[in-house]
Amino acid sequence: MLVLKRDLTIAMRHKDDIINPLLFFVIVVTLFPLGIGPEAQTLSRIAPGIIWVAALLATLLSLDRLFKSDHLDGSLEQMLLSPHPIFILVLAKIFAHWLITGLPLILIAPLLAVLLHLDERSYTALLLTLLLGTPVLSLLGAVGVALTVGIKKGGVLLSLLVLPLYIPVLIFATSAIDTAALGLPYSGQLAIIAALFFGSLTLAPFAVGAALKVSTN
Repeated sequence: MLVLKRDLTIAMRHKDDIINPLLFFVIVVTLFPLGIGPEAQTLSRIAPGIIWVAALLATLLSLDRLFKSDHLDGSLEQMLLSPHPIFILVLAKIFAHWLITGLPLILIAPLLAVLLHLDERSYTALLLTLLLGTPVLSLLGAVGVALTVGIKKGGVLLSLLVLPLYIPVLIFATSAIDTAALGLPYSGQLAIIAALFFGSLTLAPFAVGAALKVSTN
């Protein structure tokens, strides 16, 4: 709880950590109607992909700060030497990251969906996929950050490591939203995303802890 409170307090002091990914998300989504045109049918068809790709990139943009500041000020080493289980501390930091980046994206996504003329039957699917999928982005992204935390200018390497891991979430999330637009059940896609979430929640904190120990030695 102390780690979670500390990260949230730091984020509130440095509001750019919250604003920048959110602003990036909004800009990416709003650029598509300008580039493709205002035709409602076209925008409605590609809206799920636009929103999810923008959310994915906004999350990726914010990942670099997950452990970087802790590594620079030495608090990461103190965390690794703490008597508390490392996976609990890592999970608290990942949860804080999701609260700072993922939750604001979920809250603003329906407004941007209106801009893209998303089918009204797809809004529930959009929110459910974001609610299940964005934590997966934070959990999997944390593994990449942990592997590159000791590398200067490791942003490109981080992208190469993380983006392939994001592809299954992107595929099944957009598929669920498209299926909902057709009035068909999309519980199968949601079940797969939920499985990805629980699998990541179970394994990612341990992988991050091990990667941090390797990267800081």
